[in-house]
Amino acid sequence: MQLKFVNTTRSSFFATLRQRVDAHFKEQGLSPHANGPMWIKAGLFLGGYLLLYGLILSNQFGPWTMLALAAGLGALAAFIGFNVSHDALHGAFSSHSWVNKLLGDTFYLLGANPYVWKITHNMVHHTYTNIPGHDEDIEIAPGLIRVDTDEPLRPWQRYQHWYAFALYSLASLSWVFRKDYLKFFKRQIGQHDNSVHPRKQYFMLFISKAAYYFFFLLLPYLVLDLAWWQILTGFLAIHLVEGLILGLVFQLAHVVEGTAFPVPIEGVGIQEAWAVHQLRTTANFAPRSAVAAFFCGGLNRQIEHHLFPKVCHIHYPALTEIVKQTAHDFNLPYLENPSFASALHSHYRLLKKLGRPSEVSAS
Repeated sequence: MQLKFVNTTRSSFFATLRQRVDAHFKEQGLSPHANGPMWIKAGLFLGGYLLLYGLILSNQFGPWTMLALAAGLGALAAFIGFNVSHDALHGAFSSHSWVNKLLGDTFYLLGANPYVWKITHNMVHHTYTNIPGHDEDIEIAPGLIRVDTDEPLRPWQRYQHWYAFALYSLASLSWVFRKDYLKFFKRQIGQHDNSVHPRKQYFMLFISKAAYYFFFLLLPYLVLDLAWWQILTGFLAIHLVEGLILGLVFQLAHVVEGTAFPVPIEGVGIQEAWAVHQLRTTANFAPRSAVAAFFCGGLNRQIEHHLFPKVCHIHYPALTEIVKQTAHDFNLPYLENPSFASALHSHYRLLKKLGRPSEVSAS
């Protein structure tokens, strides 16, 4: 289905919002890109990652300490993804494209491919957010986790609110060994024609994956006094921690109570403006938490990110009040959960509801 957003109400919400946000940056004399604190934060996460990797390869610690370092490395990989790679791949980190390209390539440290991410996330997810059949980011584990009410309900999904969290921890392993290859060679992603790629990207996909397997599997096996199964255990620790953090943060932004999963009508599309659609399908969590803002890279303020993806997340706290007030002025929803725990509970309740036949019609 060819999908279009039709602003049937002729809402001027986004035009008004952009004027207010532009005025904020102009009045404050600020660039929408990274500032000093943002560069410091990026340096801390990247430096911490390299430090832990070096400590592991130093072979100076016992197996349990090495396992703890591996888990910490997985957490730092996720935080690099949120705070450095994500902004850079959206072109938000710097006004210089080469800087964004360089920092966007830190995505390789997660074992993931930045080129594939820009297609599936930047182009498809950000345009067709939460639309079944178009936004593949909400296809968490097809056949296992149900978030689309039009999807057939399977008996085991009655328990999805329990086993979903274990599946989230596998997200990073899927990226490393399966997802990037699958998406790269898939001919169609949503409405995007994915059948043709630059020749360079074929090379980069396979070379970068081979390099990751070398540095995180083969090299540790060659230099560490550990058995092969201990190397694999450490590798799993990295990715189970990384995957759980990535999976939870992304789900709490779009798959919670109150967010919509609109089904487009053939030949009609979505009968509202794109920006209004973003408000209905996206939610913030812990918006007043400095800890969440520091570690989640602004993804706890997902509404602001979806409306202004080319603005560095370091500026989202200031934009929050502008967006919220403008949404209020136009009588539009502004969804937020006050804490990480409340968002997690909301996500749990929604999964439980969508896994039970008696609740399907109410979802």
